[in-house]
Amino acid sequence: MTKLASHPAPVVTRACTLAALLLAGGGARAADPDGLAWTFGGFGTAAVTYSDNRHADFSSSVLKATGAGYTDAWSAHVDSRLGAQLGVTVNKQWSGVVQVIAEQRLDHSYRPIIEWANVKYQATPDLSLRLGRIGLPIFLAADYRKIGYAYPWARTPVEVYGAIPISNSDGVDVSYRWRAGDVKFVSQAFAGGTTLELLDENSVKARKLTGISTTAEHGALSGRISAFSSEVTINLAGYLFDGLRQFGPRGEDLARQYEVESKRFNALTIGATYDPGNWFVMGEIGRFTTHSFFGKSVTVYSSAGYRFGAFTPYIAFAGAKAKSATRDPGLPLDGLPPQLAAPAAQLNEGLNYLLKSVPVQNTVSAGMRWDVRHNIALKLQYDRVRPGQHSRGTLFNVQPGFGAHPRVNLASAVLDFVF
Repeated sequence: MTKLASHPAPVVTRACTLAALLLAGGGARAADPDGLAWTFGGFGTAAVTYSDNRHADFSSSVLKATGAGYTDAWSAHVDSRLGAQLGVTVNKQWSGVVQVIAEQRLDHSYRPIIEWANVKYQATPDLSLRLGRIGLPIFLAADYRKIGYAYPWARTPVEVYGAIPISNSDGVDVSYRWRAGDVKFVSQAFAGGTTLELLDENSVKARKLTGISTTAEHGALSGRISAFSSEVTINLAGYLFDGLRQFGPRGEDLARQYEVESKRFNALTIGATYDPGNWFVMGEIGRFTTHSFFGKSVTVYSSAGYRFGAFTPYIAFAGAKAKSATRDPGLPLDGLPPQLAAPAAQLNEGLNYLLKSVPVQNTVSAGMRWDVRHNIALKLQYDRVRPGQHSRGTLFNVQPGFGAHPRVNLASAVLDFVF
């Protein structure tokens, strides 16, 4: 892969350069007699994370089977991944790209998945269309959220980015570049859908997914605002909702309120970065709404860092706040005969376990990035994670003894690279 600009290039500049290289297909090129231009590049993260909490796992995504904490105190699965990208340019109008990523999945395997696979038509210098599997243009790091080298931290803030663990959709998008004075804009409209297979024949289906996104850049300041909506179905915990329905109107109401069956999911995210060169500040805020057990939440993070040659110390704060209930009294138990009260109580317990999925959490982070070479970065990061009451935050594999006010101390060593 073509090398990036030498340090100390701004984080945003480095990230945009890297994203452009990958979208173009990397740096290794080969031409054939027909005039096709092929490109190849890759990226990866080799990491290990330690957690001092033995009652739950921490990971960068809920789509992973294990993490640091309950499963193993030290885990390489939290952030480690490997990716490769192949691109082809046919002429000035037509090009295509395929990106494949291997990281831990819910079945414990590292079986590669196709992250991107699309064909692009450049109608004019400013207007382009794509068809296929396309990265969702949500969040500041949408174009490089899987490429650890492109951002300063060990991982993107889980409170914000974990709210939408799905990072692509199958469909179409249209992008248009325009200017207003000295400000450069890129506006994007997209439509599609996706299906994510979970475990035990469970799946997540997002249908009728539509959205818009606009990025703006003026000197050292850049920002992004995105909004999208989708009809989501998750055939998870069907036994719970079927059980609730057996208890009459109240059970029917609970099942209808919390089941994820063709429920509308709406998201709005706004982020900005200021990076004049020697230092940077950045932040994002998101609002996510669904009428199901996932509820409503607001997430935010802010971060700052300063560059001393090849070293960049940084700090960050991230938080997630529920805007809907994280507990429900469930089925009324008074007056039920013993043979019904016991299963009703179990159903209430199961429902409240699901409601703990609504994230209530904050994280304080401090770390150091060392740019060892132009394409290699070593990061050391400490995180203090505090899930809120009646919520497991972003943790999973929660065990008895987790507690109402748990604290998690994390230490991560991460080696990011591009080639």
